[in-house]
Formats: sequence, C-alpha cells, structure tokens
Amino acid sequence: MSHLEEITARVDAAIAESVITHMNELLTVLSDDAELSREDRFTQQQRLRVAIAHHGKNQQELEEARRELLSQGGTIL
Repeated sequence: MSHLEEITARVDAAIAESVITHMNELLTVLSDDAELSREDRFTQQQRLRVAIAHHGKNQQELEEARRELLSQGGTIL
C-alpha cells in the first residue's frame, strides 16, 4: 500500500467516524506530511474540511429541529 493510499484510507475512516477532533488532528498531521505532494495533501485536507463543515451544519439542523419539536404548542420549559 502506498503512502497516499494509506492516508486516503485514514481520511476515509475519519470521515466515516464523524468525530471532529479526529478530523482536526488528521488535518494537522497532513500539514506536516512531507511524503505527499502538495496537491495530494491539499486534496485530502479539503475532504476533511468539507466533512467538518457538513458535520457542523448537520448538528445545527438537528438542534433547530429539536428546538422546534420541543416548543410545539408552547415554550420550552
């Protein structure tokens, strides 16, 4: 397995796991990875950034839906 394949697998696993802390740690690791080309490093980092952004949006949508459900017919107590 090449280094790029190994990194791609790690990024895939981090995205599937959907834990922001792990994705941020991997972003940092990729910043210092001299074995990857600049383009490959950017591609993998961008995948992580997009996953982090979508995660935040999904969390916000879930929170809004929960608030709406809890406040039906009145106010939240």
